[in-house]
Amino acid sequence: MFGKQILVAAIAAGASLLAHADEAYVTSRSLSANTANTLALASLEACKQQGYQVAVAVVDRTGSLLAFNRDPLAGHHTIDVATRKAYTSASFQSTTIDLQARGMQALGHAENVLIVGGGVPIRVGGHFYGAVGVSGAPAKKITGDVDEECAQKGIAAITEILEFAQ
Repeated sequence: MFGKQILVAAIAAGASLLAHADEAYVTSRSLSANTANTLALASLEACKQQGYQVAVAVVDRTGSLLAFNRDPLAGHHTIDVATRKAYTSASFQSTTIDLQARGMQALGHAENVLIVGGGVPIRVGGHFYGAVGVSGAPAKKITGDVDEECAQKGIAAITEILEFAQ
């Protein structure tokens, strides 16, 4: 009986490998420099309209920086914080505010990870492009909630561009 279970599992694993044998590579999408900059500027403007000086980082799916913008009056610390929020969101493909709410602060010991609201993944049309991180706005209810709102507005500014590019 045990031998038959192993044989069935081996056949299933082999069939799965054969189904993917013709896939010699995978493809992914990345934002263009113009689109990443549009997102950064739209997020910055969304916070500026509320009277907040922030920094905005846009990263690709690996967490590598694509675009960055900072209000001249934003604190120097916002440079690192925005970049780390974006990196964290891209790495976990989750908002950092959600990671914070789920009690994932222990992950903050990993290099460049920051579990504080303001990092938002960029998902449009079923594709994951990376993430945006915003830092510098004060909290309304929890740390990073206004930063996240500005990031969402930035993503909204590029959603149509990405949907029509598909």
